[in-house]
Amino acid sequence: MKVNIEIINIGDELLIGQVVNTNASWMGELMTKAGFSVQKMSSIADEAPAIQLALDQSVGNCDVVLISGGLGPTKDDITKKVLSEYFHSEMYFDENAYAHIQQLFASRGFAVTQVNKNQAFLPKKAQVIKNGNGTAYGMWFEEKNTVVISMPGVPFEMKAMLENEILPRLTEKYNIEKYADLTLMTTGLGESFLAEKIKLVEENLPSSIHLAYLPRPGIVRLRLSSRGEDKRLLQIQLQKESEKMIHILGKEVVYGFNEESIEEALGKILKERKLSMATAESCTGGMIAHKITSISGSSAYFQGSILSYSNEIKNKHLGVSDKDLEDFGAVSKEVVLQMAVGVKKAMNVDYAVATSGIAGPLGGSKDKPVGYTWIAVSGPKETKAQLFQFGEHRGRNIERASLAAINMLRLMVLEDS
Repeated sequence: MKVNIEIINIGDELLIGQVVNTNASWMGELMTKAGFSVQKMSSIADEAPAIQLALDQSVGNCDVVLISGGLGPTKDDITKKVLSEYFHSEMYFDENAYAHIQQLFASRGFAVTQVNKNQAFLPKKAQVIKNGNGTAYGMWFEEKNTVVISMPGVPFEMKAMLENEILPRLTEKYNIEKYADLTLMTTGLGESFLAEKIKLVEENLPSSIHLAYLPRPGIVRLRLSSRGEDKRLLQIQLQKESEKMIHILGKEVVYGFNEESIEEALGKILKERKLSMATAESCTGGMIAHKITSISGSSAYFQGSILSYSNEIKNKHLGVSDKDLEDFGAVSKEVVLQMAVGVKKAMNVDYAVATSGIAGPLGGSKDKPVGYTWIAVSGPKETKAQLFQFGEHRGRNIERASLAAINMLRLMVLEDS
């Protein structure tokens, strides 16, 4: 059975950009993985007309409405009042809710204030949902074959309530179809180039399988998803189709699965083979080292980095020739090759990667425009460099250069093995 869900997040802070709406993405992912079909997400103001309009548009038109926000103790939190009026429900004082509030305050060494005591007033028509992490209880209404559930907006309170209390009840209420997905993590090709390469596979996908292209700087995720009665069968089908894509794209493009980062993929290879690495960074400004060390356990293979932003550091600490710096410039094949060899020797590691480029927006020229970047990798067998031409945005250039460098090193280690 397909169960359609709409998500409504209430809060002026979401609309003015003061708070990023992480609740929506988390709720959408959780409910999708559980087999529900999320049809709509909306952020609305802490105002009665906005809440009423959202309910008018949702109730009777979907199976479940999940609402977060506006259940706090202050005057600007009006969700409970609006819901009780919308569903024509009187309020009552819930002794069990009040006992919970008292216990929570006592555990923190505080006395219950009147505004917090008021949180124990709840609509009679609602099934109450205990909040194990706070004072705002959830509420479950049913109207016109639609379940309307209101939760607090505080993320850790909402997440625990939805995951531990609400989702089990919804799963019990509905005979939900199974959902499965598999994501290929790719780098080095834009989405249009990927689409062209896997065109025949995509055109011949079973009708039950959907393919989505999800790009971000330097990375494109290929998400295969499907719904049906047998989850194991769905997973087998997705695996079969993904293998066709991997065969076409190869290890040069596909580096992992299901949100695995490229630095994680590299780390696994280095750790398995008991190899070590280091970086020499100019235009990436330490971003490669940051990505590598963001992975727990990276100390097993990462020795360190030399942030060689100036020519003086390139010469003094990496052994780059002053003559080559003068003849070819810091952003050149000759220099970046020496940087990679120099840091490998200085750190006494198996592999090294080096970057030098024009991150921008200043510093570009006709011959070396913004985004012009040399990357070199050095291993036990060889040292090689590749020229990249990224875009005009400094932040994206740094990100894309870092990802490209990590991928070059990943491929060299795989080839050497």
